[in-house]
Amino acid sequence: MRILGIEGGATRTSAAMLDDTGQVLARAGGGPSNAKLLSERELARLFRVLQEKLPHRPDAVSICLAGAIVPYDHKKIREAAARVWLGVDCRTASDRESALMAAFGKLEGIVVICGTGSSTFGMRGGQRARCGGWGHVLGDRGSAYDIALSGIRAAVHNYDCTGRLGKLARGFLQALNSNAPEELVDWAQQAAKRDMAGIVDVVFRAAKQRDSLARRALNEAAAELAQSVHVVARKLRWKKPLVCLTGGVFDHQPEFFQLVSRNIRRSLPEAIVRKPKFEGAVGAALLEHECGRRLRVPIGSRHRNSQPGRRAEAPPTFTASGSTPLRDVAAALTEQRNPRTMHIDRLSTTKLFDVMMNEEARTIPAIRKRKREIVACIEAITRAFGRGGRLFYVGAGTSGRLGVLDASECSPTFRAPPGMVQGILSGGMRALYASVEEAEDDPEAGAAAIRNHGITKRDVVVGIAASGQTPFVLGALREAARIGVRTFFLTFNPRLEIRHLQSAIGNRQSAIRVIAVATGPEVITGSTRLKAGTATKLILNMLTTISMIRLGKVVSNLMVDLKPTNEKLRDRACRIVMTLRGCSYQEARRRLEHANWDVKKVARK
Repeated sequence: MRILGIEGGATRTSAAMLDDTGQVLARAGGGPSNAKLLSERELARLFRVLQEKLPHRPDAVSICLAGAIVPYDHKKIREAAARVWLGVDCRTASDRESALMAAFGKLEGIVVICGTGSSTFGMRGGQRARCGGWGHVLGDRGSAYDIALSGIRAAVHNYDCTGRLGKLARGFLQALNSNAPEELVDWAQQAAKRDMAGIVDVVFRAAKQRDSLARRALNEAAAELAQSVHVVARKLRWKKPLVCLTGGVFDHQPEFFQLVSRNIRRSLPEAIVRKPKFEGAVGAALLEHECGRRLRVPIGSRHRNSQPGRRAEAPPTFTASGSTPLRDVAAALTEQRNPRTMHIDRLSTTKLFDVMMNEEARTIPAIRKRKREIVACIEAITRAFGRGGRLFYVGAGTSGRLGVLDASECSPTFRAPPGMVQGILSGGMRALYASVEEAEDDPEAGAAAIRNHGITKRDVVVGIAASGQTPFVLGALREAARIGVRTFFLTFNPRLEIRHLQSAIGNRQSAIRVIAVATGPEVITGSTRLKAGTATKLILNMLTTISMIRLGKVVSNLMVDLKPTNEKLRDRACRIVMTLRGCSYQEARRRLEHANWDVKKVARK
């Protein structure tokens, strides 16, 4: 059995092939492989270069890259690997897991990774904790990028204050072949993360020459890294942690290693700080060897590489309550073939028009049959709004996008306060305009979204899943029910069985009111943006519109609480006031301008 371990970051990638006994058979290296910074094609090109440098084809591959955080990242890595190692068993994880394995030869301890970026990660008794690793825009405190950026900022600020170039500023000018500090502006604006990290040696050299600005930058970086260890140790309740400092900065700057070690021991006097036991790529291979063969604890993701482009399983997520598996999706009514559309590929455009209209017409009768549940949902939302609560839609793909759409329309239409109606979409904002469908496979991400939005018992959560089996949505419902939030589940799979719902959300399924609308099989099998999407839009329209009517935001059939943010809406506001107050257009506009365009205030005087 030959196991190939690959570890990579924003600067370089290393590979090591091990046999069954853990002996290194071969090594190879390549360029950067941060999962956030490279495309699938670029990753595949890098993996191909590594394979060409190795004497053997591996039987298993363990790929641990910086930036491998969300399911989409792991999917991208797996599909890139499948282009090179077709049919080979593949595991993906972040460089945090491989670093921990390289540090101690086991998944127990705290590891501080300090290279181009930075991250601190720990495991104790199976419990995991982390601090940092948010990328150079949001985090990477104490990293080579952060140190270099702090140094160059300090250098130019000192130049502003004194009008003189210090050792640090002269070092940056020399490193960048620049003649004046002003030239640093253009370079900094165009510099990539790796470029900025590449000039970190300037700070270390200046510090050795006793430059106060450089020393301050290094002291601040060391304090940040030590603080991250303290945070992780506190999360793991560990007073005597095993700590490993690893990464390019520690490898090349032994004085900085000692500086960070001293800072760690100030807050954790009994901590044991050491260098890694193995190199990172060996740690990645050992992760596969240890977890896949003996411990059988899944880290990151594992699957048998398939043909490129074929959908693969998302990496499992670890929670106290366990993951939420997809069950019998193929049995969902929305996944069945429609007997009325078996031959649509042979129909004319005119007949296809009739077929689609006839199918869409089936949605309204199906919705009417769920009147009782929908009315109960509307009344719960209205009560929540009345006590200052909020409405949250949770969905993935089309369902989630429709939730975001309905939420976004409430503010201009009904002058709803920001956040009164919100859409939670798996995959985040990027999923609004691009396919991030694999994000829906992570139940813990759904649960975390509920927690991160600060949802309370005053709010209402409406989960939307056409098949009734989307893990992201089920995870969110489980968490909402745990908190005690009034929760509804809109699905178009009336075949959804209670045992499946119970498996997904535990013993809290009784706290969730299911609205199962039988729209039937789609015109194109499984394309739930069609009838299920139409029904979703109709139902969400009713949930918010009727709730807002009940709150008094409509008089007669006029939206008296709209927000006139453009000329079209201001014209509409004037016409509403004209109708309700029986005045001229000019008088309506004058009154609205005087009232700062508060239509409801003017219309009811």
